[in-house]
Formats: sequence, structure tokens, C-alpha cells
Amino acid sequence: MRILALVFKRLLEGISLGLLVLLAVIVVLAVVYRTFGMSLIWYDELASVLLAWLTYFGAALAALKRAHLGFTGILTSSPLFTRKVMFWFSEVCVYAFVLVCAYAGWYVLSVFGNESLVSLPIPLSVTQSVVPIGFVLFAIAQLASTRSAYEDLVLQTTPKEDFHT
Repeated sequence: MRILALVFKRLLEGISLGLLVLLAVIVVLAVVYRTFGMSLIWYDELASVLLAWLTYFGAALAALKRAHLGFTGILTSSPLFTRKVMFWFSEVCVYAFVLVCAYAGWYVLSVFGNESLVSLPIPLSVTQSVVPIGFVLFAIAQLASTRSAYEDLVLQTTPKEDFHT
């Protein structure tokens, strides 16, 4: 499981890095064009979409590293039984929220029909598919890091290096 989590981590890092580089190139290119009095009519729309995709993939990577907002001070200062109960309660809440959002994102895709971006012939269902994809990736990342996070919490150790580097 740890090897799969490491492969998943590298995949998310690679995709996030690729999206970040592509976004930076497009924005710099647009600035250069504007400097010379020309304008790329499509760059702002595409940059917004790339930023959304980067955000969702980055959120999944943060979930894998357990780097989202948490209250670990409360958990680690509690008795062992309370830590276990709070941990599993929070896991159930996160999974429920993520799965509801993934379903809602999937449902919304059907609403778009044949609509596309204004400046490019890219269907909205493609650009907005990041919502269900991102939440499914988040759920996978959460699942892949649950065992390690549980062991760390129960044993009150520091996070494992393979997930938090």
C-alpha cells in the first residue's frame, strides 16, 4: 500500500507541476503579447481553468500528505480512546463530504450539455470535470494516508517521511 501511495504522490506532484508550469507559461506569454500591443483573447479563460485544475490536484496532494487544516493539538493531548474516536469520526466526515461533492460535481456535468468556453472550442463538461475528478482523487489520497495517520495518532509519533516530504 505504501508503494502505491508513493506512486500516487509522484503522479499528483507531476500533474500539479505540469499544470503550474503551463499556467505560468500562458500568463507570461499573455504579458509579452500585451507589452507589444497585442492580446490573446483566450488566455484569461484558459488561465482560470488551469488554476482551478491546479487547485483540485493540489488539494488531493495536500490530503495525501495530511497537510490540510486540522486540530492535531486537541487530538494528541486527548486520552488514547478519545483520540481514536475523534480520528474515525473526522475520517467519516471527510469521506462523506468528499463523496457528496464528487457526486454533485458529476451531476452538474450533465447540466452543461453542449456548452463550451467562450473563446475556445473546449466543452464546459471537460473543463468542469475537474470537480468530480478532484474529489475522487482527494478521497483516494485520504484513503491512502489513513493508515499512516492513524498509526501516527495512536503512537503519537512524527509524520512518516514518505508522505510529508
